Formats: sequence, structure tokens, C-alpha cells
Amino acid sequence: MRIIGIDPGLATIGIGLIDSESSQSVTPIEWLTIETKAGLPMADRLKEIADDLSAYLKENKPELAVIEKLYFSVNEKTALDVAQARGVILATVAATGIPIIEPTPPQLKSCITGDGSADKKQMQEMVKIIMNLEEIPTPDDAADALALAAYGAYLGKQASIIV
Repeated sequence: MRIIGIDPGLATIGIGLIDSESSQSVTPIEWLTIETKAGLPMADRLKEIADDLSAYLKENKPELAVIEKLYFSVNEKTALDVAQARGVILATVAATGIPIIEPTPPQLKSCITGDGSADKKQMQEMVKIIMNLEEIPTPDDAADALALAAYGAYLGKQASIIV
């Protein structure tokens, strides 16, 4: 099964693409980011996210998408901006018919590390181990997206029940 993990953002959206034969077999295909420039009108940034993500989905044809739920709000403006970008991401993926699962950060951390309060370094180290990589993937947003894709692989056949 081809699974895409998406770490939502406005300036930077993390993308992680894997193939998974089972929850024990997770093969990274690629990890990257979609970026938008600060200073552009919000509508233009959101359209760029939709266009770039749509093209990526058409090219790579994932069978499952795992998109992290928002779970913060120290800066309300940042939270609102990311929420708008996440809405565009959800709508873009939904338009393709790809099933979506939406874990919270604690659910993701618990699945990947066994600890729902794991820090970023612990998560990155586990992604490196799970994906059998020589180094921790960079940038951070892409590493987070790989963890999300692995979450989808671990759910395996249960994912169709959840979506």
C-alpha cells in the first residue's frame, strides 16, 4: 500500500511517501516539503498548496493519506493560518477520493515511540530506525510526515475501518 503522510503548515508542508506491505514492512519512497512565500496574499498561498499537492497526488497515487490534526494554540494567528492551510490540504486530498486518517500529535507519538509525550528528537530517531535510514530525514516537517505515513502503515487493514 502506498501511503502519504502530510504535516500541515502554511509556509512549509511536510510530505512523506512510503510503501508498506505490512505494519512490519515500511519502505520510504521520498520526503520533501511544499513551501509558500511569506508576504503573498493568503488566497495565493492556499491556491499554491492546493495546486502543488494535487499534482503530487496525481503523480504518486497514494492509497491512504495520514494528515495530522492541529493540536496547539500559543499564537492564535499562526494557528488560524495553519488551520486554513490544513483545510485546503484536507479538501485537496478528499477531492481525489483517497481515504484520510487524522491522528493527533499524542496519538502519533504514542504509535511511533510508545510515548505520547515524546519529543521531536525521539520521534526523528524512531523514524530513522523504522525506515532503516542512515540519517535522520530532513527537514523536520518531512521527517514528521514520514512518521505520519508510518502511522498509517501500522494501522494497516484497520485504516479502512477508521476512515
